[in-house]
Amino acid sequence: MTPVLQTKYVFTITAYIGGVTSAGEIGHGVRRIIPVIGGEVRGPGINGKVSAFGADFQIIRPNELIELEAKYAFETDDGAVVYVENRGIRFGPIDLLQKLKRGEPVDPKLIYFRTVPKFETGSEKYRWLMENLFIGSAARHLDRVVVDVHQVL
Repeated sequence: MTPVLQTKYVFTITAYIGGVTSAGEIGHGVRRIIPVIGGEVRGPGINGKVSAFGADFQIIRPNELIELEAKYAFETDDGAVVYVENRGIRFGPIDLLQKLKRGEPVDPKLIYFRTVPKFETGSEKYRWLMENLFIGSAARHLDRVVVDVHQVL
């Protein structure tokens, strides 16, 4: 019998973001680049600061579905550096997605925003981040993205 999938909450990443840069229509959507300018990681077994570099590289499809690919890093309170590559999608009613795009507030519960974070680190203590799969439930706010990260058991 196959194991039943379960998840366990591990930490929350709050990534503060800068202004949007757009490369324009690229043939299959609009390419946007949004810098990651800092933030924090908080959870029962891991805490740290999001580094002030990296970005979220997005493609906004004609139907407003947004494909995201964020690449950044965080440093734990005990000095380990963890690289994050987080892919996902954000989708919902078009009028609400357009409000988000304009920087207007939208109730996060009304938007489907899920990610698949992947981590890399040379730290033995946090090696488990590379040996497991994770999913994220995320919310976009005016100045930040908040991702609750869950380990797939």
